Amino acid sequence: MSLHTRPRSESTENIDITPMIDMVFILLIFFMVSTTFIKDMDIDIDRPSAQSAEKSDADAIRLYIDGQGATYIDGEPVRIWMIQSRLRELMEAANTTSVLLVTDENVVARRLVEVVDQARLAGAQVGVATDLEAGKG
Repeated sequence: MSLHTRPRSESTENIDITPMIDMVFILLIFFMVSTTFIKDMDIDIDRPSAQSAEKSDADAIRLYIDGQGATYIDGEPVRIWMIQSRLRELMEAANTTSVLLVTDENVVARRLVEVVDQARLAGAQVGVATDLEAGKG
């Protein structure tokens, strides 16, 4: 008895996966470009609540004041005297005048007024974030 074996064809031995790898990279690039990233602060802020609260504009520039009175613009620490110029730059780049002020519940009123005043002098329309803006309401 002789066993006949079929000769292996070359197409079954070497499968070319280059087109599949190309498609995977194209899909990866597509998802990386089309994904939007939202900057969130890692500052522990206890936001106040309000009865008249509404959802904020997603394109608004975030201005933070923590419990110790330190100020941040989109996550970067900023001194009180630099708020005007930084906000002008960011508003021009983002083509918006909306600024959302996220404050801790224990912020001193004087600091809050100083920051709002600096933002308004920069030409911003300032809104104050509450629990509803954070998605808790």
